Amino acid sequence: MNDEAIEQEITKKNLNAPRVTLDGLHEKIADVEISKFVSRTGQVLRWAVLTMENGFAVVGKPSCSVSPENDDAELGEKIAIVNSQNEVWALEGYALKQHLFEKGL
Repeated sequence: MNDEAIEQEITKKNLNAPRVTLDGLHEKIADVEISKFVSRTGQVLRWAVLTMENGFAVVGKPSCSVSPENDDAELGEKIAIVNSQNEVWALEGYALKQHLFEKGL
C-alpha cells in the first residue's frame, strides 16, 4: 500500500485526530536535490537530498538498478525522493508529538 492509498483509507475512515499528512509533509519540503554516483561496475545510484522549510536536510537510501542497462533517470529520481520522504515521516511524527505534549494534549 502506498502513501496515497493509505491517506485515502484514513480519510474514508474519518480518522481526524492530529497526524502527519502526506500533503503536510510535501508542503514542508522547500527544495529537492538529486545526487548521482556511478560505481566502477556501472551501477547508477541516486540520492535525494530534501531540504525542509526550516533548513534541515534529509536524505534516504539511494535508488539503484542492478543492471546499468535498466537505469532510468526519471524513475531513479522518483524512487530516491520517495526513499528520502520515508525518512521525513518519523521526524514529522516526532515534531507533532512534541508539539502536542507541550500543549498538554
